[in-house]
Amino acid sequence: MPEGSLSALLLLADGRFPTGGHAHSGGFEPAAAVDGINDVPALEEFLRGRLGTAGLVSAAFAARACRMFREYLRELHRKPGSGAAGTDSPADPDAFDRTLALLDIEFEARTPSPVLRTVSRRLGRSLLRAGSAVWPEAGLGRLASAPGKGPHQPVALGAVAAAAGQSEQSTALIAAQESVAGPATAAIRLLGLDPFAVSAALARLAPAIAATAGEAAQYASAAPADLPARAGYLLDIFAEFHATWEVRLFAS
Repeated sequence: MPEGSLSALLLLADGRFPTGGHAHSGGFEPAAAVDGINDVPALEEFLRGRLGTAGLVSAAFAARACRMFREYLRELHRKPGSGAAGTDSPADPDAFDRTLALLDIEFEARTPSPVLRTVSRRLGRSLLRAGSAVWPEAGLGRLASAPGKGPHQPVALGAVAAAAGQSEQSTALIAAQESVAGPATAAIRLLGLDPFAVSAALARLAPAIAATAGEAAQYASAAPADLPARAGYLLDIFAEFHATWEVRLFAS
């Protein structure tokens, strides 16, 4: 399977890619209300904490899903007779689905908040729909239309990134960047913060984002149960609190 282009990587990392993420603050809206976050330094601390917890977990699961889907696609498109004796049968979609479901269950276990579980699956379905429209030959449509609640967002991201030909490292980088870029954009919309100052904060976080992606990519071949489980308990608590608000700017 050929490697994906840089343009495909940038497309996936672009906040304007139609996944529905613009409607979510990544926990920033309730955090701002409860903790009184009202300036860029406080936002930067929030982003740094989110990156080291939910960001790392999401990046690791995305990298693992990417590896799984890349291997599945490689087997699916392998020419007959190119493998060792007895290995020329096509890839088993049902076996892949079972393995992917196990990864999805492990992420579910790392998401205590029912609200965040629902949000994650909703974003996962949206991401798969977008990915199947952009890269229809990869077979993402079957995952997007599968019965049930659909995969969690990091698992869907890994599959879509693999469909775009991206590596596990690139996929982890997209997930790590997304974990802070989304809340940063939400902070500008919610609080009217200076977008130049917020962008500068994101630039300062660049080394930490790269380090988080590098750490997450190391889990690309790990068993699902061995993936990191760094909890951001306040994010889960804030999500449940936020869901009770009658008036709010963001869905989560």
